[in-house]
Amino acid sequence: MTRIVVLDYGSGNLRSAERALERVGADVTVTSDFDAAMEADGLVVPGVGAFATCMKGLEEVRGPRIIGRRLAGGRPVLGICVGMQVLFDRGVEFGEDTQGCGEWPGTVERIKADVLPHMGWNTVTTPPGSTLFAGLDADTRFYFVHSFGVRRWELEDSPALRPPLVTWTHHGEDVVAAVENGALAATQFHPEKSGDAGATVLQNWLRDVVG
Repeated sequence: MTRIVVLDYGSGNLRSAERALERVGADVTVTSDFDAAMEADGLVVPGVGAFATCMKGLEEVRGPRIIGRRLAGGRPVLGICVGMQVLFDRGVEFGEDTQGCGEWPGTVERIKADVLPHMGWNTVTTPPGSTLFAGLDADTRFYFVHSFGVRRWELEDSPALRPPLVTWTHHGEDVVAAVENGALAATQFHPEKSGDAGATVLQNWLRDVVG
């Protein structure tokens, strides 16, 4: 059975993530233990609330180091919601500019939309070759809860590397909904709250973890 650690750094949704992963067949441990997080087959980094608060909690459990070392060894990591946002260079919320993990260039900032938060079910536009969304129809909806997001994809393609696969959603404007980049994957929506569609995304990720 695939061993997954859900990283406990004081952010919410830990148990719902645990239950959703168990539903698709993973052996799940919720912990902040450095060694357990490093040794697991896959690491899930959830997140709700403010970017700065999540980064503070991550740093207290050496989260950025865990993520960086796992990725250096090609070991899978999945970020969810703010757990995706903190993978970018920085977050700007209510005038507070916070450094992120820096795995991808880009800024998390307030979405330009008439209604915020972006809360509820929405479709996504996936790129060809996506693993996370394999087997799902184009009109499949996922559950979002956020007012901030990545509005521009800033990583330039390199001819020597396979470019990341970026999925978008639209709420007032286009916003990054998911990224697949080698061992690193992330979703702005909550797969653990997205019913059968979210379960499929998690199952697809687990298949990639097993490899």
